[in-house]
Amino acid sequence: MEHYYSKEELVAKAERLARQLSESDQVRFYKQAEEKISANKKVQQLVERIKQYQKESVNLQHFGKTEAYHRNEAIIDQLQAELDAIPVVQEFRQEELNDFLQMLTHLISQRVVPKSENPSPEE
Repeated sequence: MEHYYSKEELVAKAERLARQLSESDQVRFYKQAEEKISANKKVQQLVERIKQYQKESVNLQHFGKTEAYHRNEAIIDQLQAELDAIPVVQEFRQEELNDFLQMLTHLISQRVVPKSENPSPEE
């Protein structure tokens, strides 16, 4: 005999799973890397400069200032490369937390929705 779960039971199980995930090595590592990044002044300064140039790029593009827009984008690329070269940023990016969560979401989706209703990404 099959057991059907109530909405309340499913929510309780989802909350338990969320707690377990938050205590996983992947999430713990991600949070530690995020804290290091937040504490790194050089990283924060670069992020702020990139945001500033991105806003400026939107305005330049809106007003059709093509040459200035391309110069601005080159500066953003340079700042992004500088940011990407910082070891703590590399460490943060290497953590595949999003891939891990997407895999879990995909797994749940495959179990909940019959295959005919849930086409694979290749289809």
